[in-house]
Amino acid sequence: MSEAKSTVRLHFLDWFRGLGAVIMLQGHTFDAFSPPAARQESPYILSQFFGGLTPAIFLFLTGITFAMGMDRGERQRLPWHRKILEALKRARYLLVLAVLFRVQMYVFALPGSSWTDLLKVDILNAMGVTMALLAFCAILETERRARVAAAAGILVAVLSPVISSLDWSGWPGWLSAYIVPSHTAFAIFPWSAFLAFGVAAGSAMRMIRAQDLPRAMQWSALLGFGLLLGGQYFSNLPFSLYSNSDFWLNSPMNVACKTGLLLLLGSFSYFWTEYLANPGWSWIRQLGTTSLAVYWVHIELVYGRWFESWKNNSTPLQITLFSIGLIAAMVAMSMGITRWRVRQAALRRERDAHPVETVAAESRLAAR
Repeated sequence: MSEAKSTVRLHFLDWFRGLGAVIMLQGHTFDAFSPPAARQESPYILSQFFGGLTPAIFLFLTGITFAMGMDRGERQRLPWHRKILEALKRARYLLVLAVLFRVQMYVFALPGSSWTDLLKVDILNAMGVTMALLAFCAILETERRARVAAAAGILVAVLSPVISSLDWSGWPGWLSAYIVPSHTAFAIFPWSAFLAFGVAAGSAMRMIRAQDLPRAMQWSALLGFGLLLGGQYFSNLPFSLYSNSDFWLNSPMNVACKTGLLLLLGSFSYFWTEYLANPGWSWIRQLGTTSLAVYWVHIELVYGRWFESWKNNSTPLQITLFSIGLIAAMVAMSMGITRWRVRQAALRRERDAHPVETVAAESRLAAR
């Protein structure tokens, strides 16, 4: 793959992730600030319809990144146990972040928070656990990894209604929250399906030659349309194979529709960054490069105490204006993070190039 085409791929993924961040920011703002009476009106319904796709976007893109990490281990010819260990380290990183995130939310909400809030299963928990479960894929060759990950995603989607129908009353609540489909938590069923599909997609991308990528994206869009239309058609049939299937909770057809939308958005992101967008800086792609920080900070701003008087008490116009302001603030924060990273990278390069002079200079500064 040429260097230029490799950069385009990264830009397209960052732009896709940034688009997910924009959808997330407006969705959470409408959810937090809309009064109960407005939750049956078109602005709120439209906002939440698109906002409900954001977790799937981030899980899918995390799966793509996870697969690319596995591919690096394969190219470096690491022994099988090292490949699994590296994959588990990535899962551990997200699980640690998930714990820290819950602790922060708990502390910031004191004294109104409960210790049980620490056990809430958020999207970071779902990412970390799913990555740990899929760590074995690191020992597979790229082509086989794509097939196995896709099969795992399908299996999760198909089993989700079955899991919902089982009796989980004897299980600890914190444990069942990781497994049983829920409207209030990101359980393995069905959410891990999107990360598994991301691993399959990321592995497939590694097998595609640079010159074949546009054609692959066209096929991806066609597959997306097929999944979307097929999922919608079968979800409207008057009969079902499941005794307990809720389209918005555990239905495989919902997973199919969302996966179809993911493929369509991914294809659009590629063609936009490759052929339509102006070269250079993009505020959407900028958000995508720091999506974790954007997620972390905006949750506290939107759902915390910062704008309490606005909560459940704003008009659609006010919420829209607040969303625009929030997005602008997150872009500014993201730019600050990027500049800090660039400065730190420059300092590291300087230390590596002139280690003796750098240590001496730091010693003189410390002496002052």
